[in-house]
Amino acid sequence: MSEGRRSFRTAAVVASALALTLSAGAASASAAPAEAKAGKTVTSGWNDWSCKPSAAHPNPVVLAHGTWENRWDNWFVLAPYLVKRGYCVYSLDYGQLPYTPGIGGQAPITKSAEELSSYVDKVLKSTGAKKVDIVGHSQGGGALPRYYLNFLDGAGKVDKLVGIAPSNHGTTASGLGTLARMIPGVTKGLSLTFPGVEDQIAGSEFMKKLNSKPDTVPGVTYTVLATKYDEVVTPYKTQFLSGKNVRNVELQDLCKWDISEHVAIGTIDKIAFHEVANALDPANATPTTCSSALS
Repeated sequence: MSEGRRSFRTAAVVASALALTLSAGAASASAAPAEAKAGKTVTSGWNDWSCKPSAAHPNPVVLAHGTWENRWDNWFVLAPYLVKRGYCVYSLDYGQLPYTPGIGGQAPITKSAEELSSYVDKVLKSTGAKKVDIVGHSQGGGALPRYYLNFLDGAGKVDKLVGIAPSNHGTTASGLGTLARMIPGVTKGLSLTFPGVEDQIAGSEFMKKLNSKPDTVPGVTYTVLATKYDEVVTPYKTQFLSGKNVRNVELQDLCKWDISEHVAIGTIDKIAFHEVANALDPANATPTTCSSALS
C-alpha cells in the first residue's frame, strides 16, 4: 500500500471513530417512535404553544439537544419532568444535515446558533415572556448557547443557562480529538462531513473564537452539571465555567453511586434532573441526594 493511501485510510478511520465517539446519542435516536422519525412532534405536554408561564415559573424553558441527538430522544424524560413541575417547556431540532435526517447537532455551530436564536424569539413571542431559561445537553448546553449569548445578542433574552455535560471548552474525545489533530486530512474531513463535531474538538477554530471571550456574560446565571465518567467531553472538568454567576456541580459529589456517563446524564438521570429543577427555581431548591433518582 502506498504511503498516500495509507495516510488517507488512517485519517478516515480516525475521523470515523471520532464522529462515533461524539455521536453517542445516535443509538437512542434510532429507537424513537415512527412519528418522531417522520418529523412530527412527539411530546408529553411540552411544545405546547398555548402554554402561558405562571407567576411561579415566569420563564419558559428551552431544551437544546446534543450532537447526533434530537428533541425527542434527548428529552423524553426531562421534558415531562419539568412540565409536571409547572413549566412551559419547548424543545427544538437544530443543526440537521440532509444526509443524516432526523439527527441534529451536526451543522456548523454558528449556523445552529442562528436556529436557536430564531427559536428563542418564537418562544418569547408565543408565551409573552421577557426571557427564557435554556437547558442543554453536550453541544446544546455548552458551545451552542454560549455562542448565542456571546455573539448573537442572546444575553438579553436568557435568564439562566443550565449545561448538562456541556462542551464549553472543547473536547479531546478520550484522546481521539488529540490524535485527529496529528493526522493530515482528519480535521478537513470532519469539517466537510460533520462540522458540528469538528467545531467541538479542543483547539478548533470555532473553540478559539468562542473562548476568546469570558466564560460568562453579565445578567445570565450559569449551572454546569458534569459526571466524572464522561467519555465524550473530556477531560470532564473542562466543562466547568469560571465566573461569579456560575455554579459547577460534579454529580458524584451529590451521589457517589451515580455512574452516569455522557449520554445517561443528559437523558435519564433523575439526580441530574433534580439539580436542573433546583437551578431553574433556586428559591425553592431542595437537597439533591441519591434518593432524588426516585423523584
